[in-house]
Amino acid sequence: MPSEPTLRVLLMQRHEWLYERGMAAASAHGYGFVTPAMARVFVQIGQGPISLSELARRLAISRQSLHETITAACEYGLVELVADASNKRIRIARFTDAGKRMSRTVLQVDREIERDLARRIGADNVRALKNILAMDW
Repeated sequence: MPSEPTLRVLLMQRHEWLYERGMAAASAHGYGFVTPAMARVFVQIGQGPISLSELARRLAISRQSLHETITAACEYGLVELVADASNKRIRIARFTDAGKRMSRTVLQVDREIERDLARRIGADNVRALKNILAMDW
């Protein structure tokens, strides 16, 4: 008899459900070129401008690995690199106006996915799930 799935497995399965819907919506809104790596970068930049070193640290990747993703995001006009005001050797990644528009679209899509989930499992369950996931672990 199979054992009950672990929390990690359940979270990964549900992440896939959310991710597939998000990527399908990205394509529908003209952002089909966004890669999983870009999506991870955009989540971090969405919290505010960030140095490339800090971005690589948060994503647990090398700066060299980050370079390709950042370069592509810049070529698509969604991200720009600027010098840090206090240290000109440090480069800061931030959204361009186009990137900010994309970020607003993503938020709208995320809200629609949440509404869909609420129809499936109930609004109270979605609120409870969000509250639990927002707790400090």
